[in-house]
Amino acid sequence: MDLSGKHALVTGGGTGIGLAIAKALAEQGAQVTITGRRQEVLEEVATKGLFPMAMDVRDEDDIIAKIAAAVEARGPIQICVANAGVAEGHALHKTSMEFWRNMMSTNLDGAFLTIRESLKSMRGTDWGRIITIASIAGLRGLKGGACYTASKHGMIGLTRAISEEYMGTGFTANAICPGYVDTPIVDRNITSIASRAGISEEDALKVMVNSNRHQRLIEPEEVSAAALWLCGPGSQSINGQTIEISGGQT
Repeated sequence: MDLSGKHALVTGGGTGIGLAIAKALAEQGAQVTITGRRQEVLEEVATKGLFPMAMDVRDEDDIIAKIAAAVEARGPIQICVANAGVAEGHALHKTSMEFWRNMMSTNLDGAFLTIRESLKSMRGTDWGRIITIASIAGLRGLKGGACYTASKHGMIGLTRAISEEYMGTGFTANAICPGYVDTPIVDRNITSIASRAGISEEDALKVMVNSNRHQRLIEPEEVSAAALWLCGPGSQSINGQTIEISGGQT
């Protein structure tokens, strides 16, 4: 695979899944703009081919300005990976409007705005890949995570609509739906689950591990391999799909 000359944008690219995808794309020759809210975190991981750019996916004006600047610096975005997100669980009757809006603003609004602004330059080319990092929660209900589940269902609906809108062109849109991945989000959720359920942190980790059908955490590189495949030769007919990475059938 040769992605030389291609400009990729990966939101949430400073850690976890986003960083793994960004590195994989850069290794194939792409110039990768990685975004996140903290510039210092991005700069710490910005190895060859990665270009850090602080951007808040909850802020429309910031997204418009920063993506335009990235395009000015590195050319049209031809690979857009909408990965930035938060994963927290609340029982529905304890979910405040503030919690709901922050989740939707980050996970769903952020994906919409990132893709919309990326398309402004992508549409001037003849090839593009839009990849959303959803979740198995986007395919089924997640107990204790109604808000998160709704946001990921929305991401998948958005992805499918984009695939239809650009059907027959050189652009594809697909959603990757991982189970629990070994990232800092899992570390934070251990404490949250233990507190809500009144169990030990060891047992909280087991809850997540056992939720994956093969009963182990997924490595970020397993997700990045799928993203790379969607950008590679022979991927042009993979469109509007939900790629499950969960160790078995969900």
